[in-house]
Amino acid sequence: MISKEKSDLIIKKLRDMYGNEVLKDLEKGNELSLDIIIRTLSNVLFDEKEQLITLGNKTQKRNFFSIDQARKFMQTLIVADACQNLVKSGKTTSIRSLYYNTKHTIGDSKENTFEDQVESDPIIEDVEVSINALREELHLRANSKGVMIGNLTIEDSGDEIDLRKMGSGGWAVPSIVEADIIKFKKCDAKFILFIEKDTVWGRFNEDKFWEKHNCMIIHGGGQPPRGVRRLLRRMHDELKLPIYVLVDNDPWGFYIYSVVKQGSINLAYESVRMAVPDAKFIGLSSFDQDKYNLPKEVTIKLNEGDKKRIKEILNYKWFHKKSWRDELNHMVEKGVKLELEALSAKDISFITETYLPEKIARKEWLE
Repeated sequence: MISKEKSDLIIKKLRDMYGNEVLKDLEKGNELSLDIIIRTLSNVLFDEKEQLITLGNKTQKRNFFSIDQARKFMQTLIVADACQNLVKSGKTTSIRSLYYNTKHTIGDSKENTFEDQVESDPIIEDVEVSINALREELHLRANSKGVMIGNLTIEDSGDEIDLRKMGSGGWAVPSIVEADIIKFKKCDAKFILFIEKDTVWGRFNEDKFWEKHNCMIIHGGGQPPRGVRRLLRRMHDELKLPIYVLVDNDPWGFYIYSVVKQGSINLAYESVRMAVPDAKFIGLSSFDQDKYNLPKEVTIKLNEGDKKRIKEILNYKWFHKKSWRDELNHMVEKGVKLELEALSAKDISFITETYLPEKIARKEWLE
């Protein structure tokens, strides 16, 4: 569980922000309001020095005596109170469970506190931002879909786990991976390979890539969830392990890399604790089809959605480096994209026995 010291701090922040401040306004006869940090693109910045997507400091008032804001004001206090009770209890729950826990009919009316989870989820994020805490520190967890294996021993909630002995399935990465829960013990790994897809991760695991090359291999089932991203950041910072990212050669894969490296627009307020600016893009490159003589039959024609996404990505400041513009422009010129599995046209284990070892040895990556 989260340490008592951290739990006490979270409870104090919640009480100060959503209890004491509101009471002060009430006692002084002031209009009841909350300062909410704006979490839209208009308040998202790219920190050139830190190479991180960050959230600005623009705020907006959420007033109780306002017809269009009273409901959200009420919902914010309800969620903050539920989080406080959750932290006090020492238990964790899912954001779905919190939605049901806070949903009820108000008095004798027919009005519910929440009608759908799409109302409660943004409120949870508002609370996270306002007290500068991870959702996981509020004892809330999301779905777990990442898996890891390799030369590392960890302690998970008091249980020692050797990640070298996780078989074909690997160790399921939980959504809460803070140091109070997950502790790093003996580490022999020299680097981390983050793989976009679980199926490709399976090839690396079956071929014992992690054992032969003394590393950790981890996947996030596509867009990596918060737990995986936070774990990558911790392993990089605390174990000093470089991170290589392996994704499909399409605009969606490139964006997954950028989320690992710079953070995401939606979670800009957590980039400093989740993103890894030093993460390196190891493949699949737009130039790899010609370089490795992959047959044209394995390529997939770009669709209109791909082309639109490429244009959007080219407008992001974090994709303005010449090397990245060359990658994206070459993809457009060729008019095709490639899945990681396309390397199987050479050999089933070509990706683990030739492609990745050569890339790493020759330091053929983008940053």
